[in-house]
Amino acid sequence: MQQYALIDLFAGCGAMTRGFVESGRFKAIFAVESDPNAASTYAANFTDEHLQPWPIQDVATFPAADIIIGGPPCQGFSSLNREGASVESRRRWKDYIRALDGSRPRMFVMENVPQMLKSDEYSRFKDAAEVRGYLVQERILNAADFGVPQRRQRAIVIGTKGSVVPWPEPTHGNPQTLLGTKLPWRTFKQAVYQLPLTPTGRAWHRPRNPRPTTLRRYAAVPHDGGNRFEMEDNLDRDDLGHLVPPCWRKHRNGSHDVFGRLWWDKPASTIRTEFYKPEKGRYLHPTEPRTITVREAARLMSFPDDFVLPEEQSMTAIARQVGNAVPPLLAQCLAQSAAAHMDDMDDRASHPAAA
Repeated sequence: MQQYALIDLFAGCGAMTRGFVESGRFKAIFAVESDPNAASTYAANFTDEHLQPWPIQDVATFPAADIIIGGPPCQGFSSLNREGASVESRRRWKDYIRALDGSRPRMFVMENVPQMLKSDEYSRFKDAAEVRGYLVQERILNAADFGVPQRRQRAIVIGTKGSVVPWPEPTHGNPQTLLGTKLPWRTFKQAVYQLPLTPTGRAWHRPRNPRPTTLRRYAAVPHDGGNRFEMEDNLDRDDLGHLVPPCWRKHRNGSHDVFGRLWWDKPASTIRTEFYKPEKGRYLHPTEPRTITVREAARLMSFPDDFVLPEEQSMTAIARQVGNAVPPLLAQCLAQSAAAHMDDMDDRASHPAAA
């Protein structure tokens, strides 16, 4: 079975590449990643022979390939980026176009936050790709619909020189509205199967050491889906209201996910780059007095355990790579559809009469 040549722009730790390679239909021949830690992780899982460990704007040429994948830095488009610190990253679409010009792939797949689709930069990118002969479509996909144990909405953009865009069919669905032959969404419990409740300190299943006051706050959050408002009520009831910072009491309309617990029997909420901080989202374990570990977060992103996350890197560095990744299982579903589409294109080219 033919393998197609793959380029990964903005490769990160290699999660999207892993999904495409895992499909058995793609071979990575070139990758670009400027973050030293992420580049090191990519090299540990694939190779440094074709890796360009510097900013994409410094890459002079791009080799020929069948497909280009990768998502430009999303922080410039995210609603969480309130200070506009990553405006420069919005301009990386021009380098994506430059890569299309140099490589001339038959297809490309771009991933980003949904907000990107409403940006002027995306509109300009799409126009530039269409001028070059690509049929370009975009959708917002939920990773949970493709077997990832996490509700993660992401914009996926596919461009192809073919006549149709090969969107993958969801394999899973919300168990409350499930129809047909789809499987129910995968859950936190399924994702962390056989991981000890108490972190072992090995393979990134590492505990943190919060202060006693923080542990008391954890204990006040009800198990299996509790939130910060319930935590505050419980602390007040136990005459421990002084453990609630005044700023929390002032923000009553804030996210219920902050300082919330995950559910055993539901997918996780979106895993971001600081999932080890409960003040950043719903990252407390369903029952244990702790946040989720890096290993648990990696599983919630559908990273296989054999994906190398270098132990010598800091938790901050590894968490950033995990939180920024394209879930490998979602990438694999995209890869399978892309390969089937290119197979069909090749078959039509070989048998024009039948086409």
